[in-house]
Amino acid sequence: MKEVITEDGTVTLFSEQYQEHFHTKSGAIEETFKKHAEPAQVKDGFKILDICFGIGYNTLAALHLAKNLKVVALENDRKVLKQMQEIQAPEYAEYEKVKMAAKNLHYKNENFEINIILGDARETIKQAGTNFDAVFLDPFSPQTCPELWTVEFMVDICKVMKKNAILTTYSYARKVRDNLAAAGFDVRDGPIVGRRSPSTIAVKK
Repeated sequence: MKEVITEDGTVTLFSEQYQEHFHTKSGAIEETFKKHAEPAQVKDGFKILDICFGIGYNTLAALHLAKNLKVVALENDRKVLKQMQEIQAPEYAEYEKVKMAAKNLHYKNENFEINIILGDARETIKQAGTNFDAVFLDPFSPQTCPELWTVEFMVDICKVMKKNAILTTYSYARKVRDNLAAAGFDVRDGPIVGRRSPSTIAVKK
């Protein structure tokens, strides 16, 4: 996968398989804070489900904002976990710990624990546990990865979340929002970052 420097100076990747960037070109790490960690209202002690871990920026943002976190991450591409070892995020000391988690599929210290489960998220979500305070939903687009935007998958996500827990995603697609609503979420506009349309926030009813 090709490394791309985004406008905030941070690195993302371009997937040849999906023909998409992992993040908006306006700013990779900016997007993770503004579209995921901040609108999810991450707080100390949260349990977080990071769906499509990728190069770990969403988890990084959460670790930067709070302590005593437990993160369960779902990822199906071991090659991405290997390639992220070469990526630098010098302003964020937590990223070295995130990379260690990617290398070993687990990392724990006094402030947080990260567990990464490899495989198809539609199956591995069944191993992820329950009672999540926040979910980052970050697959490739509904056009290229439709299987992770179905109402069935949204229902499975909803089941593992606490009541009033928050799901965040970059997608503004009408079908995505309809599927979230059908699965039991209250769907709202999220922040506008790097594009004209807002992201999406979904709160479990």
